[in-house]
Amino acid sequence: MSEIEDAVDAADELAPLTDAIAAALPSGWKLETLGSLCEKSQYGWTTKADKDGQGVKFLRTTDITPGVVDWERVPFCVKAPPDLEKYLIREGDLLISRTGSIGVNYLVSNPEPAVFASYLIRFRPKKSISTKYLRYYLQSPTYWRAIAAGKKGIAVQNVNATMLSKIPVPVAPDSEQLEIVAEIEKQFSRLDEAVANLQRVKANLKRYKASVLKDAVEGRLVPTEAELARREGRSFETGEQLLQRILETRRSQWKGRGRYKEPEPANLSTLPVPPDGWHWFSIDQLTSVVTDGEHITPTRSSSGVLLLSARNVLNGRLALEDVDYVPEEEYRRISQRLSIQEGDVLLSCSGTVGRTCVVPAGMRFGLVRSVAVLRTVHVVPEFLCFQLQSPFGQSQIDDRKTQTAQANLFQGKIRQLVVAVPPIDEQRRLVAEAERRLSLIRSVETEVDINLKRARALRQATLHKAFEAS
Repeated sequence: MSEIEDAVDAADELAPLTDAIAAALPSGWKLETLGSLCEKSQYGWTTKADKDGQGVKFLRTTDITPGVVDWERVPFCVKAPPDLEKYLIREGDLLISRTGSIGVNYLVSNPEPAVFASYLIRFRPKKSISTKYLRYYLQSPTYWRAIAAGKKGIAVQNVNATMLSKIPVPVAPDSEQLEIVAEIEKQFSRLDEAVANLQRVKANLKRYKASVLKDAVEGRLVPTEAELARREGRSFETGEQLLQRILETRRSQWKGRGRYKEPEPANLSTLPVPPDGWHWFSIDQLTSVVTDGEHITPTRSSSGVLLLSARNVLNGRLALEDVDYVPEEEYRRISQRLSIQEGDVLLSCSGTVGRTCVVPAGMRFGLVRSVAVLRTVHVVPEFLCFQLQSPFGQSQIDDRKTQTAQANLFQGKIRQLVVAVPPIDEQRRLVAEAERRLSLIRSVETEVDINLKRARALRQATLHKAFEAS
């Protein structure tokens, strides 16, 4: 397509939006295009990035997406352009992403010596318009509607410089531009302060959650069974005695192939002294099953029986918003090797490793190999989840996972994980108290997320009012 045909095509795509803006234009305003308000647009430089290099830096879409560039994280050019001056960015340049995060843009401020990547397009505003006014417009709902209308491509969507140049821009008189910018910045300052407070609350909740889990698995969340037994003058089954009962149960219920093999114990010489009445177990000792999901790629279908993967395993729950399915006959084949039971512990073991939850009642599903299944013996499944989610549990997982193209935690390494286990009644009390506290945390987190979403909506409402309802 020629440049002229491309321009006509872009104008046609944006015509309905342009007409709507023109019809609602306030008195004294003008309707321009991004191209008419800027010098000729320019595509960036093509090269590779080198984070350990030197010389000229290489600004990419990922660097501008947060809205503020962290120059310490911006890599260097493997090869600088021979006509360096042509590609150097300067104060006030507008950079817009043409693929990937299409439409994301950044107003350059206090730049280091850097060129911009080929998937960014540079627009340099003319002196006839406030750069901040234009930058805020390029965050507005109207701008994003224009981007949506102008995107092309099927496998990989993109926009080009011609299309971006045709984006309609309602331009206020000079004095009003300054007033609009001042009002936007006043409102955004308030919103930024509110968001910062919400983010602090969220960070504190994360720390409190970690503290709850740490206390739960170190015997500090509820009175220990040993304390209660002394106070009440009675005996109790210690963790060490529980271990012997588990091992006896495992032997008596063995239905595997060949001779029964004793599980590998935890190496007590390398572990701290557990709380009174507790004992160290290896995962191998406290489970009757440690396996993972289907290794042969299942035949998927548009409906049928759920087929879950690591992405569906979150800490404390299964996420069923994005699921696959297998037909009934495929599920029967899969379940011959592994039939998931209520109370099984699921552990994400490939990709994002280390998330755990317990299988709830009434669910029927298959698994792919990115999820491991741990079936406990005389140990409350939720307590094992807390152990694996705790800082100590996560550090063990990090130490044992392998990292190639993606992280993996294999069955042998899972069996080697160690956890401190209290008497069964103490486990139940710990789980109940931890769940109570974690439920409160989840409730506050939900409220924080709602308010963060509301703050994002208020930013868009502020921009809508500034450019569409003035």
